[in-house]
Amino acid sequence: MRRIIGTLTISCLAMCACRTEGGSPPDEAKQALPSTGEVLAMAYDNSYAVPADFLVDERAHTTGSYSIYHVKDESTSYELCSNDFVEASAWESADNASRSVNGLYVDSYENDRYFEFVRELAYPESIGNISDPTSPGFSRVFKCGYVNRDGVDRNIHNGYAGRLNVRPLSEDVIRTFAEYMWQFTFFWPARKTVLDSFSAEQVHDYRHTLRLAFVTNQGFGRCDLVEVVDWLFTVDKGSGQVTKDFVLQYQFEAQLIAGIPEECD
Repeated sequence: MRRIIGTLTISCLAMCACRTEGGSPPDEAKQALPSTGEVLAMAYDNSYAVPADFLVDERAHTTGSYSIYHVKDESTSYELCSNDFVEASAWESADNASRSVNGLYVDSYENDRYFEFVRELAYPESIGNISDPTSPGFSRVFKCGYVNRDGVDRNIHNGYAGRLNVRPLSEDVIRTFAEYMWQFTFFWPARKTVLDSFSAEQVHDYRHTLRLAFVTNQGFGRCDLVEVVDWLFTVDKGSGQVTKDFVLQYQFEAQLIAGIPEECD
């Protein structure tokens, strides 16, 4: 069954949720690191993907196959934004015409963060792993009044991440942004787990940390590489500018023995 968020599956998020780069993160943004045993219990649990109070997308409970997608600039480096429905609709229509799987317009919807355009997508019957060759697609354009992502490089884990324009800024605002954007992020390891998600207020900014676990298969006869990483999002209270820092906390090797994960010697 195909359930896509910009090609990232949403099915695990719906089940589990109710709601070596860089240096060391600021001390204020840290909290106790999990033990290797705690990491293994979550990282190798196929029914777990995110903490219980993690943000759930509005479309997470759509039945059958569906996709969620953000319209991007011509280079696909960042997601477009507009405060004008007509402009956003025109961008989405042109984008739909250029995509490999086109959709018939059905409806539109908006909230405080984005415009959304619903289309009925028709996948070629030759594409596998779908329950129905016709399924709904939800294409979105951010509202600039919420966030402007112009100039963001989606392919790097550190640096500029956009400008949040919603006011007032708060821990909840940066948390919603970080957890939402995680759902549209591409990482190469097969296993991608959010161990924890927590915020902190500083004098000049709000910070949100996604504590992640990546499990990478290193080949036949070798243990998996398990990496515990903090992905820190910081928003300046004055300007709303968001930066991100991707920091490796520690790593170790593990393997499955009779279906039970164990740390390798």
